[in-house]
Amino acid sequence: MKILITVINKQEAATLIKYGFDILDVKNPAEGSLGAPAPRVLKEIWDIVPDGRQRSIAVGDVPNLPGTVALAALGALQFKPDYIKLGLRGARNRQEAAVLVKEAVGAVDLAGGGAMVVAAGFADYCRVGSVAPLDIPAIAHESGASVGMIDTAIKDGKGLLDLMPLKEIEEFVRGCHAKNIKAAVAGSLDETHIEKMAGIGVDIFGVRGAVCLNNDRNADLDRSRIERIVSKIKGSA
Repeated sequence: MKILITVINKQEAATLIKYGFDILDVKNPAEGSLGAPAPRVLKEIWDIVPDGRQRSIAVGDVPNLPGTVALAALGALQFKPDYIKLGLRGARNRQEAAVLVKEAVGAVDLAGGGAMVVAAGFADYCRVGSVAPLDIPAIAHESGASVGMIDTAIKDGKGLLDLMPLKEIEEFVRGCHAKNIKAAVAGSLDETHIEKMAGIGVDIFGVRGAVCLNNDRNADLDRSRIERIVSKIKGSA
């Protein structure tokens, strides 16, 4: 299981690169769960991240506007990320979501590929009117995405396991693997959840608040928390 850690600026990236994370993710929490960072911020971060470290860019809690989302994915591709994450907040059903993701995947392929598209649904989909998370494996498969993900749309203290029972998360993971798609999870996860997620076969374990001071996703990174969670993830391998 790989660990994905989200940063929001150059200073946080400088702190994180001292540790053995797998994927450095960049987003802007002020714009949503998978809020898109400004290109200026991406360049500042990319300038200091060593070669060989995998990189992820969130392009937003996207609306149901396939052309707009495709252009956003194409723009993100200029920074040569390993992953481009789409938060499918604007898609109301499986069909809309599949078209949305397919256009983004097509834009990446048109430019020569090089990045895996992540189709991200939300455990609290009922609260925001988006696509059901257990539809994500089928959506990813139909659209050509490489990774299916479940996160939380509303950051109000309710985490992934508060909103979905473990057996449903396991069903999501099995659904992804049956279609040869990687399964990623996030949403107020911390070190206490690592063993459970590794046990059901999760491929990518995403965190933000768990590595911040006082478990606050809007606070500064906490070095001791980073060390602990990276060590525990590596120990679960």
